[in-house]
Amino acid sequence: MSADRFSPARCKRLIVKIGSALLVDPQGQVRRDWLKSVVADIAARHAAGQSIAVVSSGAIALGARRLGLAKGGRASLEDAQAAAATGQIALSHCWAELMAEQGLTAAQMLVTLDDLEDRRRYLNAASTLDRLLTLGVVPVINENDSVATEEIRFGDNDRLAARIGQAADAQGVILLSDIDGLYTANPHRDPGATLVPEVRRIDARVRAMADGGSASGMGSGGMISKLEAARIAQRSGLHLAIASGKRDHPLAAYAADCRGTVFVGGKAGSARKAWLAGRLTVKGRISVDAGAADALAGGRSLLAAGAVAVEGRFARGDVIDIAGPDGQTIARGLSEYDAADAVAIVGRRRDALEAILGYAPRAAMVHRDHLVML
Repeated sequence: MSADRFSPARCKRLIVKIGSALLVDPQGQVRRDWLKSVVADIAARHAAGQSIAVVSSGAIALGARRLGLAKGGRASLEDAQAAAATGQIALSHCWAELMAEQGLTAAQMLVTLDDLEDRRRYLNAASTLDRLLTLGVVPVINENDSVATEEIRFGDNDRLAARIGQAADAQGVILLSDIDGLYTANPHRDPGATLVPEVRRIDARVRAMADGGSASGMGSGGMISKLEAARIAQRSGLHLAIASGKRDHPLAAYAADCRGTVFVGGKAGSARKAWLAGRLTVKGRISVDAGAADALAGGRSLLAAGAVAVEGRFARGDVIDIAGPDGQTIARGLSEYDAADAVAIVGRRRDALEAILGYAPRAAMVHRDHLVML
């Protein structure tokens, strides 16, 4: 059964994401009885030996109600930041109180996009998560929306949950949602749509099944954000499930009926390459010819001779994407050159590089040790 992949016996560390539409009712109040049932599920899994971290939405929705803000606190960035700051303290108190009733200790972690995109800060967050989970604590994590900007933010907690899964060295992620999985079409508009129980590869056919709408209008994500989360998880070797949270004891219910969509994790690479593949921001892009694309697929480094164009403003060590002849991103890695020097050597053979650059060239534009195929 697909749900067995997330059982305590097979998944020692699990990330559970809860969306705003589940946690907060239309009046802006916590659905406390429902949340009690979730915490009871977490306690049962904890007793069975599973470590769990929760990625919890809801701060903006809660704060907007308390501040009387229009459009659920999302009318402007300033409203969202104020609502988040107000709602987060209420949300954390609720989690801590309900966890304590079950004999569990809760901890709060608020992170920004930069905390997980910067390698050093990512490792610091990973260390904190590991220590909390080792101590038997249940971390409750949210994006720090009170300081996040439109340009530098996750924007949804689906992708945040997948990145936390990487950082926590988890084996699985469950996205509890107001929809019970990926359907062949939008089930709200197409009565003939059917649930897809398992996805091993996210291709164009799978992406065509998704749309960007949030069924409740309360959350910030939709099925597209969940596919992005699944892509991050799969490339890190994590299984990811989308399951319904619109029932009491949703984790126990999912374990019992297995109703949902499981995105099966692939073969995990190194932790560094998983971090690279899961990044949401890059500083630039190098386009390559067909020969270079084939060489990269075969595990080779990117040489200047195979590059055809450079875009962006980046420095040596920055993360950049590599695009194939059709314009699709095929790889991601750390640039060995600043953008200006990269532009100067595009398409040139190694024996010409020293004369162009004025210094001894590096072995590659992107070395295979710092490159991951997407």
